[in-house]
Amino acid sequence: MTTERIDRDQIAADLRSLGLLAGDIVLLHSSLSSLGHVEGGAAAVVRAFLDVLGEAGTLVVPIFGSLGAITEVVRDDPRAVRSVHPKACMAALGAKAAEICQDHWKAELAHGPDTPYTRIAALGGYVCLLGVDQDRNTTLHTVEELERLAYLKPITAESFHTSEGLKTKTWPYFPGPHRNFIGLDRMLRDSGKMRMGKIGSAITRLIKSRDLIELATAAARQNPAFVLCDNPNCADCTNQRADLRRDRLSRESFTLAAAATLAGKYLPEIIDQCRAVGIDAVELDGLAGRPAHAMSARQIASAVRELDSGSIRVTAIRSGILSDTNASMMDIAAASGVRRLVLPLSGDAEVLLKAAAAKGVRLSFFNADLSSDRASALLQSLAAKNLRPGFVFNGANFARAGENPFLGSYKKKLRRFVDQLDLVDATADGTPQPLACGHAEVKEMISILRCASFVGPMVLGAANRQVGTLADAAARFEHLLDTM
Repeated sequence: MTTERIDRDQIAADLRSLGLLAGDIVLLHSSLSSLGHVEGGAAAVVRAFLDVLGEAGTLVVPIFGSLGAITEVVRDDPRAVRSVHPKACMAALGAKAAEICQDHWKAELAHGPDTPYTRIAALGGYVCLLGVDQDRNTTLHTVEELERLAYLKPITAESFHTSEGLKTKTWPYFPGPHRNFIGLDRMLRDSGKMRMGKIGSAITRLIKSRDLIELATAAARQNPAFVLCDNPNCADCTNQRADLRRDRLSRESFTLAAAATLAGKYLPEIIDQCRAVGIDAVELDGLAGRPAHAMSARQIASAVRELDSGSIRVTAIRSGILSDTNASMMDIAAASGVRRLVLPLSGDAEVLLKAAAAKGVRLSFFNADLSSDRASALLQSLAAKNLRPGFVFNGANFARAGENPFLGSYKKKLRRFVDQLDLVDATADGTPQPLACGHAEVKEMISILRCASFVGPMVLGAANRQVGTLADAAARFEHLLDTM
């Protein structure tokens, strides 16, 4: 294979052909090896840029992390001005070097306002990718920080030197691990704003920094996960997507929870799966293959503590059957600190409510085999006796009873009692379906409850196991929110 040979003059000519002019400002990300054989090496590449930019222009390079040979030449030039920043520092040569690099460390954000990145954009400068792809384009971090995306974390640097002495500082919204910046390349090409050419063997991209920021900002506002990959085995992007969902849910009045048995069999798996999808609450309906009503007080208390230590709150303990253990379940709920119990609705509801009230436990009842007429009559009779039953609305069960869950079961009879929505779906014959793909009118129920600023839990129920995973159910739920 023949290696292309190129010199300083040819590089300068190719840069001019790409559109660079005297007086321009360029933030350069580069790979010397991608050019082929350069006579004079990295120094010749830098001199070629300076030839084109002239005395009025400025060449800027990032000098943090792993540096390439071209970057090192700029950094080590005695004329270079360096921005002071322990995490995002830059070096610049030329007329605007001091203006671009001044007081970088004082900025609130490492790549945001009053940093070299936004100053280059304000001055009409370019980003140049010389033989490297968008993965090296640190100006995209500017967009993440300006949008204050929820997956960004603060970072602290201790005892770094400034003109004002040693300093310690924390920068919020600092970019973290893996990014799919290369996934933006087609968008930038299709925009017509990014010029592409070839210098030696190096594919070279040139775009106005302002255009880059504007295009990427529009993409971020349309999809906050715009630079996260969709590889399910990429833990970095999976966790960052969870942060985005968690942030989104924090702005809802309701709490999104998952049935513990949908999240996993054992506590570590339940905690990990909930974290991975951005859910911070579970309804404890069982553990390790045992339903909650078959668990001891010690087991439930231990589970609640472990979930809490994993930052997962228990919204309720759920018993799927009516049995002699229901009374003891109230004691367990009270002792565990959960103080909310979900039980099947039955003729025993009055006795159970009075016992629960005496122990400081709230009861919510779900419909198992009752029509909405029968459920409504029971609940109204309890309310008439100054008892306060909560009702867990499960549209799939009403659909199975031949009813229209939203217009019939909920709106006409049960709306005043609902304090939880079970997010499960099925066809009228009882066949489980993904959310909003059956007859449970899940989307209508979510929408109407949001209209009333519903403050109870919406629970991704265990029945979702028959049509997918917790991740599938959470993604489907988020899609429903997106389409409302």
